[in-house]
Amino acid sequence: MTQTRTVERAVERPRSFDHATAPEPARAPSGAALRMLGALTLLAVGAVHLDQYFAVHFRVIPTIGPLFVLNFAAATVMGLLLLLPYERTAGPRRAFGGLLALGGMGLAAVAFVFLFVSEHQPLFGFQDYGYRPAILAALAAEAATVVLLGAYLATLARRR
Repeated sequence: MTQTRTVERAVERPRSFDHATAPEPARAPSGAALRMLGALTLLAVGAVHLDQYFAVHFRVIPTIGPLFVLNFAAATVMGLLLLLPYERTAGPRRAFGGLLALGGMGLAAVAFVFLFVSEHQPLFGFQDYGYRPAILAALAAEAATVVLLGAYLATLARRR
C-alpha cells in the first residue's frame, strides 16, 4: 500500500511595513549626554590634578604646584556649570554653555600638551618621568574631555 503524501509549503505572504514595531535606527548621543559626559571627564581632570598635588607632593614645586591647584579649581567650576541644563534655554545662557565647553576643551588640551612636554623636556623647571597610573588617568580624562565637549559643540553648531 503506497501512500502519496502531499507536501505543502508554507508560503509567506508579504507583510506591510509596520512602523510601530520596526526597530529604531541607532541614534547619535544627544547634546545633553555629550555635555554631561564631557563635564564628568572634566571633573576627573581636576580630581587627578588635586590628587597629584597632595599625593605626589607637587605642591612643593614652584609654578607647577600652583598650576595644579588652578587646574583643579577651573575644571571643577566649569565641570559643575556644564552639568546645568542648557538645552532648555535660548540666547545668552545657551551660548554660555558653549563657551564653557570651549573653555573645558582648552583646559584639557593645554593640560595634555603640558604633560606631554614635561615628559620629554623640562617645563617651568620641572620634568616628569614615566607613565604611572595617575598620568595615564590624566591623559585619558583630558583626551575624553576634548572629544566629548568637541562633539557637544558640533551638535550645537548643527542646530543653528
